[in-house]
Amino acid sequence: MSDDAGPSAWIGTSWKMTKTLAQAREYARVLADVSWPSGVQPFVVPPATAIAAVAEILPPGGPVLVGAQDAHWEDEGAWTGEISVPQVWDAGARLLEIGHSERRAHFGETDERVNLKVRAALRHGVLPLVCVGEDAEQRAAGAAVEVVSSQVRAALAGVPETARVLLAYEPVWAIGSGGRPASPDDIVDVVAAIADLGGTARPVLYGGSVSLDNAAALMAVPRVNGLFVGRSAWQVEGFIALAAIVAECST
Repeated sequence: MSDDAGPSAWIGTSWKMTKTLAQAREYARVLADVSWPSGVQPFVVPPATAIAAVAEILPPGGPVLVGAQDAHWEDEGAWTGEISVPQVWDAGARLLEIGHSERRAHFGETDERVNLKVRAALRHGVLPLVCVGEDAEQRAAGAAVEVVSSQVRAALAGVPETARVLLAYEPVWAIGSGGRPASPDDIVDVVAAIADLGGTARPVLYGGSVSLDNAAALMAVPRVNGLFVGRSAWQVEGFIALAAIVAECST
């Protein structure tokens, strides 16, 4: 991070279950040669298999943060198939994505587990990136603010107010290849609610069908501090172009 106050804006991407080691290294090498705009913090979240390879090229303390897509809340033990926060730290990750809607929907990620993982990340000096968002049915019922506020409160239960946490608002109906891009009017009230709950130590990022076409409009929503992008940033040129938009919008 740039200083104690933190960067003015964030731009990040999760690669989900994509990229071989060779592809991950190639992407990282391009990022290593970029002159990043002042005040903008870029980050990439590779699959677990590529964290160490990417962190060798984008090492801790450098301009680009490397993250992990998930980690267990226990430091070690008989958890077959899992990886711990100390292990992702050891691989070079300094950010941990927690509570993505795909993890909640398909892998039993509850609000309670999200909170355990937030605490585990903070315990080991890893920056938590907590994903929250309502589904289409909840949105249609007018419950978006209520649902997302509940997720944020649960994630931050028992977490000191001064602890640095990133909050990523990703409405489920806007995510993935079949998602509907959100308009600024769709998200403004939810973003405000998240920002009020998070306070000054909790920047709010927006994610969900972010593209070069809508990035500037989404960044213009009050209290949006950055973008968390999926497939539009899976090609490195897209990520760099989105970073330029974020930088321009945050000056």
